[in-house]
Amino acid sequence: MKMIIAIVQDQDSQELADQLVKNNFRATKLATTGGFLRAGNTTFLCGVNDDRVDEILSVINQTCGNREQLVSPITPMGGSADSYIPYPVEVEVGGAT
Repeated sequence: MKMIIAIVQDQDSQELADQLVKNNFRATKLATTGGFLRAGNTTFLCGVNDDRVDEILSVINQTCGNREQLVSPITPMGGSADSYIPYPVEVEVGGAT
């Protein structure tokens, strides 16, 4: 028996929950908050038999995709912040961890 802890974006959480039930997996779903983008995400706790670990990982990877998102960098502390104009940066987010 293995414990799978999957952290996914909120956008993917309902579809993943549906796919887990469809494939006869049971999970506990927790609302959590990420650190880097301060975005909401969902953590799934899944107890899985050893012989089904690859199967559940495949379901998670197929359901939770990566996407691009624009993020404004944080203004540096100290110095003259009025001359610093942060430009949005495109970062890749999503998938499952």
